[in-house]
Amino acid sequence: MARVKRGVTSRAKHKKVLKAVKGQWGRRKNTIRVARQAMEKAMQYAYRDRRNKKRDFKSLWIQRINAGVRSEGITYSKFISGLSKSGIKLDRKILAEIAYDNPEAFKTIVKRARAALN
Repeated sequence: MARVKRGVTSRAKHKKVLKAVKGQWGRRKNTIRVARQAMEKAMQYAYRDRRNKKRDFKSLWIQRINAGVRSEGITYSKFISGLSKSGIKLDRKILAEIAYDNPEAFKTIVKRARAALN
């Protein structure tokens, strides 16, 4: 049986790693050992931050809703409670979008939530 030379496969593996770290600084972009470490760390950060992104956006939506309802003279927690009592089933993303883009429609939602509290 013929001997297998590994130049083609290792070159392909190296190309894949170096393509992933393209644009990084120093030896991280062109030395395979350092590049592999940089790529692994970058993948860990990417995995972690795909989850953190959801957390960050939910926090942003809550801040936008809170700002909108405070201008109407009600707190965020009372507003959410009023929404659930009134049976309005809008998630925080949509509520934040309405509060940001269409304040008039948001005022009507706040009025309905406030009426359900009383």
